[in-house]
Amino acid sequence: MTRLTPALLQEIRATATDELYPKNEKFKGKIAVHMGTCGVAAGAKAVESAFSNELQQRGNNDIMFVTTGCAGFCSEEPMATVEMRDFPPVLYGELNPKKVERIFSEHVLGGKIVKAYAVGSGSTDDIPFFKKQRFVVLKNKGIIDPQRIEDYIARDGYSALSKVLASMTPEEVIDEITESGLRGRGGAGFPSGTKWHICRAERKTPRYVIANCDEGDPGAYMDRSLLESDPHSVLEGMIIAAYAIGAAKGYVYVRSEYPLAVRRMSGAIAQAQDHGLLGQRILGSGFDLTIEIREGSGAFVCGEETSLIRSIEGENPEPRQRPPYPAQVGLWGCPTVINNVETLANIPVIINRSARWYAGIGTPTSKGTKIFSLVGKVNNTGLIEVPMGIILREIIYDIGGGVPQDRKFKAVQTGGPSGGCIPGDQLDRPIDYESLKEVGSMMGSGGMIVMDEDTCMVDVARFFVEFTSDESCGKCTTCRDGGAALLEVLTRISRGEGREGDIEFLEELSLAIKDASMCGLGASMPNPVLSTIRYFRDEYVAHIEEKRCPALACRDLIKYYIEPEKCVGCLVCLKECPTEAIRGEHKHIHLIDQTVCNKCGTCLEVCPPKVDAVKKVTGEEARNLRTLGKPISVKAFRSGESHHRPATG
Repeated sequence: MTRLTPALLQEIRATATDELYPKNEKFKGKIAVHMGTCGVAAGAKAVESAFSNELQQRGNNDIMFVTTGCAGFCSEEPMATVEMRDFPPVLYGELNPKKVERIFSEHVLGGKIVKAYAVGSGSTDDIPFFKKQRFVVLKNKGIIDPQRIEDYIARDGYSALSKVLASMTPEEVIDEITESGLRGRGGAGFPSGTKWHICRAERKTPRYVIANCDEGDPGAYMDRSLLESDPHSVLEGMIIAAYAIGAAKGYVYVRSEYPLAVRRMSGAIAQAQDHGLLGQRILGSGFDLTIEIREGSGAFVCGEETSLIRSIEGENPEPRQRPPYPAQVGLWGCPTVINNVETLANIPVIINRSARWYAGIGTPTSKGTKIFSLVGKVNNTGLIEVPMGIILREIIYDIGGGVPQDRKFKAVQTGGPSGGCIPGDQLDRPIDYESLKEVGSMMGSGGMIVMDEDTCMVDVARFFVEFTSDESCGKCTTCRDGGAALLEVLTRISRGEGREGDIEFLEELSLAIKDASMCGLGASMPNPVLSTIRYFRDEYVAHIEEKRCPALACRDLIKYYIEPEKCVGCLVCLKECPTEAIRGEHKHIHLIDQTVCNKCGTCLEVCPPKVDAVKKVTGEEARNLRTLGKPISVKAFRSGESHHRPATG
């Protein structure tokens, strides 16, 4: 490969731009299949093969065909965008090979949009999911091929690096990032420019830069998707960060469970090396840098900076006391800047567009945009990027499309397993670092899990404490033993074995864990407990005092039964029951043997909606259900030949 100079970079950009867009005379259009992990899991490879086969069979060499990363609208995967010359792009969702045949025939060849499969047409502003988003970091998603450096260059890629090396001193770069107000996107929200300044001020060398992609939050996939869709943006941010702090060595720390992200980042590093964007005398300057990938084995605690450092060093990933901070004493005892991959992807944009432009987005204390993975009980799940300060209601209802089946919104959990649960009366709260902290939650890396009325908040707290307790490194007593104690009490409560004083004990222990834990994992572990007690205390009381789960979710506190007045003896639930707990014959009222029932809920799911005979109950009603009786025919029951209601226990 030819080593790039600023002039050659401009030449490649001009050529690549013609190739990236279907405005070039030799192309009639462009088909892009979106192949992030979510798309591949949903069947995107079959969709890619179907489009490829159509192009080969018909000999359409004037149609550009590419694969990209995730387009963001994950609930519509697998997806593809068809953009024919002189017509707006059309995003198609929930595709399969059969649908591809029709799209190719009617749209690609016939010029007619297949509206039945279209998510939207024209600008993404026409699609409700995208309307209130603002793409800064995700500006290339679904557009470029992440495996082609030329595509990234065509979208102003590496122009920020060229600008920095040609006309800015390291101190000027740090000042620009400081002025932008960029804060760390990994969770803590520490000012990025300040961290860089502290590191550069240290006299000891060498210095190191690390990209943190150890993303282990349940339901979170922001960092993974960014590496899969636009790895060069992270790489360019890393190179600029290294130049600013005076580092000659960098590491991308990514968990091994992200094989596609690892492959695409590895490819980006290799391409950058081939073009002289890594190595010696980058872009003809006197700046040298090499970057390697380090794969983590999946320990959640490695997301904490000092644990991550120990992992790279080959040691047991345990946190150490701070201060000194990694920016002062980090990798192998040397000054080290560790930034989340989303933080680094912001750097080229700030350099190109200016700190003032970036600071104009968001709120006075939380600048720019934030990426969230919107999941849970919401119609439109996916990867979203919104300006800081957006109202929570706008995310859940305007972007997310509300709660499925018109169920009532109950809470949203932000900040991963260490975040808090925000109730419905806080839906008009702006999303920024300080606002989330006020309600007992946190920004975290960007997970956002929506819950509806069928969610038990005691069980939610138990689930997240179980996760963080299991992921504790065990180094400090408060986190190791305190987490186990929290889990033991929450488990008892969810089983109907709660005792008087349990709520007060949970509160007291949670505060002790927060105050005395060594690292952020332990300090934030109690957040789900404290926030659910704060906003849903009545649910804890119901579990403890009434032995009742208001959400009908805790298995030990619920029972399923069949209403004799509605049962038609259709045998559907009997056939589907995995434990053979249902008795009955055709046209006989079915009964559930509570001694065999495992509370899986299959009977409730399969009972025909028009029948609606299976019910789920809790508390006193569940305890008073009678034991199994003898099934009788539907006809006998309806005619009144039976003088008693059949036992349904």
